[in-house]
Amino acid sequence: MALGRGLGAILEEVGQVYESEMGSSYSDGDAIREINVDEISPNPYQPRKTFESEALQELSDSIVRHGLLQPIVVIEKDNGYLLVAGERRLRAHKLANLETIKAVVADVDIDDVKLRELALIENIQRENLNAIELAYSYDELIKVYKITHDELSDVVNKSRSQITNTLRLLSLSTYVQKRLTDGDISQGHAKVLVGFSEKEQKILVDTIIGQKLSVRESEMLAKKRKAINSEEESVPIQEKPSTFVNSFEREIKERLPFRFKVKNNALEINFKNSEEVEKFLNMLPK
Repeated sequence: MALGRGLGAILEEVGQVYESEMGSSYSDGDAIREINVDEISPNPYQPRKTFESEALQELSDSIVRHGLLQPIVVIEKDNGYLLVAGERRLRAHKLANLETIKAVVADVDIDDVKLRELALIENIQRENLNAIELAYSYDELIKVYKITHDELSDVVNKSRSQITNTLRLLSLSTYVQKRLTDGDISQGHAKVLVGFSEKEQKILVDTIIGQKLSVRESEMLAKKRKAINSEEESVPIQEKPSTFVNSFEREIKERLPFRFKVKNNALEINFKNSEEVEKFLNMLPK
């Protein structure tokens, strides 16, 4: 399956919408329309999971004051409309309790596969995703379409190294990923944690946040931690001395009517009185 094939018409139209000013004309069937927001369904393949509430409120307030400068793009589907581009603008309208929204209805057939492609590529190219969402989007495109990092680089117009470094974030623990998504640490901070165990990642990220370390300081902290781990691994593990006597402890207890201890293959008997000593001696062969 070729990635991006058949999306040219839609991507071009999305680009025209972003670059056009209100009042521009479109071809028949593609003119800007006022559509009821309740008739629009979100793209089920939308990779963006988090929307900053403050920024969304600012957009909503701007739309109320100045109107929507860039229409959303939808397609007709299932007795309504399916959102192709403009998730934040649609959410901002709902936040402002606006009943309708300006939209371009793209006159293009699109199936679920192409819809997924468009949602991923449109968000990636317009940098609408946080680092973790971007990593999952890259990972999905690579797995679904069985392409290499180099091939994905050509599709999304990002460098191969940027794609590879972003994908490494998926190896981080859920705890670290959330701190990154929440903005507590930057992608630069997160990258230095790759390769550490989940336990060490938590310790390091809590230290970085608690001490407000820069990326450079975090790199030095990680370097020291790796050096300590390397030293610990180089120290030979002392084998525990064999304690074969322990394996006979139950039998000894059954046959020896005295208090005793087993320690380092030594059997220590504690006698209460001289009678127990004599009893023990009588047990020994002459």
